[in-house]
Amino acid sequence: MPTPDILPSGNQFAFAHTRRFLPLFGTQFFGAFNDNLFKTALFVLISFYGLGANSWLPASQMLNAGALLYILPYFLFSALSGELSNKLDKAILARWIKAAEICIMLIAGLGFWLHSVAILILCLFLMGTHSTLFGPLKYAILPEYLPQYELLNGNSLIESGTFLSILLGQIFGTILAGTDAAWLFGILLFVAILGQLASMFMPRIPAQIPQQYIDANILRSTKQLLKQTYQQKNVWIAIIGISWFWLIGSVYITQLPTFTRMNLGGNEAVFNLMLTLFSLGIGSGSIACARLSRHQLHLSLVILGTLGMSIFGLLLVWITQAQHSLPIEGISTFLSRPNSIMVMLCIIGIGFCGGFFSLPLYTWLQTACSNEFRSHAVAANNIINGLFMVCAAILSAVFIWLFNSINALYLIVALGNIPILFYLWRSQELRIDFKKFILRKH
Repeated sequence: MPTPDILPSGNQFAFAHTRRFLPLFGTQFFGAFNDNLFKTALFVLISFYGLGANSWLPASQMLNAGALLYILPYFLFSALSGELSNKLDKAILARWIKAAEICIMLIAGLGFWLHSVAILILCLFLMGTHSTLFGPLKYAILPEYLPQYELLNGNSLIESGTFLSILLGQIFGTILAGTDAAWLFGILLFVAILGQLASMFMPRIPAQIPQQYIDANILRSTKQLLKQTYQQKNVWIAIIGISWFWLIGSVYITQLPTFTRMNLGGNEAVFNLMLTLFSLGIGSGSIACARLSRHQLHLSLVILGTLGMSIFGLLLVWITQAQHSLPIEGISTFLSRPNSIMVMLCIIGIGFCGGFFSLPLYTWLQTACSNEFRSHAVAANNIINGLFMVCAAILSAVFIWLFNSINALYLIVALGNIPILFYLWRSQELRIDFKKFILRKH
């Protein structure tokens, strides 16, 4: 059970090693790591190692189908996940979800053994479902474990850990795809078991609404969820801001391999470097934002994050606009180029300011709604996040087709931060917090 509100200690992250946070962090970390390890390894096996080569679908279409099936559960089951998180003890629900992950990995093992791309893509859909069910739980349970003055710091660690786990999952997924399938399966299963063990230590929390009705009609429950969320202005504004953050992240990360090859003249090692810098930037930005906030939610930091993402995004476009058709080289050659340091600073800066942008919004989402509606709000957030990421894929395809330039796409994204800032400015809470910030400075 969460401890009572007490005066904060000198160490802002003293709670991080306690049972009311560490098991949840471990459960989330191992789950996100396994998701990305499995997805990346599968995509690399299809793209570079001929998995499914005899299928009636070409490799590019299999990748598109896999990406679609992975994100589809966010639209189908998010409303259900919010209902389950309210009806059941969230710690017990987490253990069931982690047990399901172990079963999914066992099915994936069969797919690797049979070299069946159909079974493995089915597992990708199931892993997307697993993530959909766990998403509302992790953000809804955190305010029940942590008093409000620790919530911002807790969110910063969850967000940092999530992006670190995504990064490590992508890197190890790429490496393990080239090894024996038994090794890949063994590590996937081992990580799933670690997630299950971590969930066993999560303190139990009484159900918020034990009588919660579980609606089997997916379309009706999703429509009702979005309608209820839209009626809560601050919650909806926070969700749109968070979804924009995921759109930006999706555009940058998805196009980063092509950008690295065409605009930076870098090989896969340079791509991994850029991906690492971007992820570390988000993590360090989240922690810096939490430290600067000093236990209090300051929505005005969202403004700094938005402006920073625009500035670093525009600078990245400006310093790389003249670079085309460079010879593909490794890290040492890339680092010897005149603008390499500026490129790396821009990538770090975009991620760092993204942490400043997203962390207050996540905390605002958790605190702007009632305890009973929090799981539903996070579920609605997952649906809109998924919608924005699908829009990111569509818009990226359209803009690249129109302009034949990753730089043009990155330019549009950097400029797109400005209308989003005006949208967020509609919130009275943000305007009030910004005025307080200005008055403190004077």
